[in-house]
Amino acid sequence: MPTVSTSSILLSHTTLPVSWTLADLQEYLGGIPLERIRLYPPPGLATEEDALDIQDKGDRLCELVDGVLVVKTMGAYESLLALYLGHLLHDFLEDRGLGIVLGADGPYRLKPGKMRMPDVSFIRWQRLPRRKLPRQRVLDLAPDLAIEILSEGNTEAEMRKKLQEYFEAGVEVVWIIDPEARTAKVWTTPEQFISIPPRGALDGGSVLPGFRLPLRDLFRRVEKES
Repeated sequence: MPTVSTSSILLSHTTLPVSWTLADLQEYLGGIPLERIRLYPPPGLATEEDALDIQDKGDRLCELVDGVLVVKTMGAYESLLALYLGHLLHDFLEDRGLGIVLGADGPYRLKPGKMRMPDVSFIRWQRLPRRKLPRQRVLDLAPDLAIEILSEGNTEAEMRKKLQEYFEAGVEVVWIIDPEARTAKVWTTPEQFISIPPRGALDGGSVLPGFRLPLRDLFRRVEKES
């Protein structure tokens, strides 16, 4: 990772070295494709309001990473997969009173200058005031469960960075689903995970007790719909 220069720009709760090139910024963000890095507002100057404004205009969903707007990548198949998974979680939660599930356009402020948007996420009711979802655009908390569905534009380094941010913010479990391999990984720390093979099943564990979803059933249903 590029060394932080003593000459830097301190904006939006983040420090970006003035000596950085686009290559340095790309590496810092996890080697993501350059087309996912918005140059306006300039890197280091972007805010949550900028990301929400782009979303309101129907342009793209953008996450905020240290004052940089990063376009969220998701193809049609991955979007359908996330939608169906969210539907299954909603049905599971409806009669159990455990919490609420959000989709990819539900942003979380993990810390100042860090706004992430998991493809699907779950929050326990007891973590919300009066067991109600606050009427604010960006939730000032981390979900209990964050689910990421890999798309073509994601990189391994980017996902490692996300994992670190999620767990630092208090996320208990992260599911990363790989549609191409039809596998998943269940992360309980940034270093510890369980691999779920194509014939295995996602288990809710202590976060979603009683929830179980065979990956084979998930992909079969999505392919039937598509």
